Amino acid sequence: MKKFFVFALSIAVMVFSGCKSTGKGDPKEVLHSFLTALSQKDFAKAKTYATEDSDGMISMMEMGMQSMQNANPGAHADKMIEMINNMKIGSPVIEGDKATVPVIDSKSNESTDFLLKKEKGDWKVAFDMSTLMEMANKKMKEHGMQGLDSMQMRQGLDSAMSHMREMQQGRSMQDSNH
Repeated sequence: MKKFFVFALSIAVMVFSGCKSTGKGDPKEVLHSFLTALSQKDFAKAKTYATEDSDGMISMMEMGMQSMQNANPGAHADKMIEMINNMKIGSPVIEGDKATVPVIDSKSNESTDFLLKKEKGDWKVAFDMSTLMEMANKKMKEHGMQGLDSMQMRQGLDSAMSHMREMQQGRSMQDSNH
């Protein structure tokens, strides 16, 4: 599970283009704003740039980041800054109510495509478990590894969601004890 958090975090911090605007009409700007919010650990703001289905994954990521920060303070910030400095957001390819935006690591020239969807007229980043699993599957195949079939992806999704519920319950119990 920790590897999954690290993977999700790695994808999330692939940031930076020259774009300063935070408009919701351009997929590139929305992705930039989303990734910037995640890199600043502003999960509430990140959720405003993500699809409604992404709420659970962002909450799970927030809990994972808190656990990692508690275990090794400071290490996260250095890694995040390094990753941000190496990333460029490419031009979106828009097909109807979906857009694909490549994020390129300038150090390795590795590219990861992010999916955005229109919700209520605004572009939103699809950062739900299913989309992240598809992204991971695509990356595995690009690197010559066997991808996960849909059953394996579903099992991984179910396991992660179950783990997230357990973490939320534990957190709620811990909060009520204080």
